[in-house]
Amino acid sequence: MHTEEIPSAIPRTHSKIGRFIGRNFLSLFGWRVAGAFPDHPKFVAAVAPHTSNWDFIIAIAVKLALGIEIKFLGKHTIFFWPLGVLLRKWGGIAVERSSKHGLVSQVADVFKQEKKLILGIAPEGTRKRTAEWKTGFLHIAYAANVPVVPMALDFRTKEFVVMDAITLTGEIETDLANVKACFAKDMAKYPADVSG
Repeated sequence: MHTEEIPSAIPRTHSKIGRFIGRNFLSLFGWRVAGAFPDHPKFVAAVAPHTSNWDFIIAIAVKLALGIEIKFLGKHTIFFWPLGVLLRKWGGIAVERSSKHGLVSQVADVFKQEKKLILGIAPEGTRKRTAEWKTGFLHIAYAANVPVVPMALDFRTKEFVVMDAITLTGEIETDLANVKACFAKDMAKYPADVSG
């Protein structure tokens, strides 16, 4: 995928240095990007399977290589100076989990305030095996009225795969099953650790 193929609706960083670093990293480790970004200015990117620290590193390299602005959530207490400046520059959004308004409402408000926003979330919530995926990413998408775009880290082919946007039904079990169906367990670096 080339930066010229990315729809204009997608938020961009316009960082030549970032693209240089990201492209060289992906090239060095033999990774490439497959698929196409949807022409949506706002969506939740569900990135899976998540079984290794390498997942985050590769995802950041893809973001840099394509010059795409993708935000992520972080507990507000880690956004202290000077680390907070760096985290925000990388796309971090500080959230307060104990807020009376709730995490979902906080993030939905951020979506409302932005003209363009891609929020990257690992639905599994952790790289350790768990019985089931967390559903927070769906609740955020519902509250913000945005689609979910599955993005896979496929270690079999060394491809970061961007899939078609999923229009949500509003039924948690149906939507969770539809998103999970996009990912094969053997895509993961450690298939035995894939959750749910």
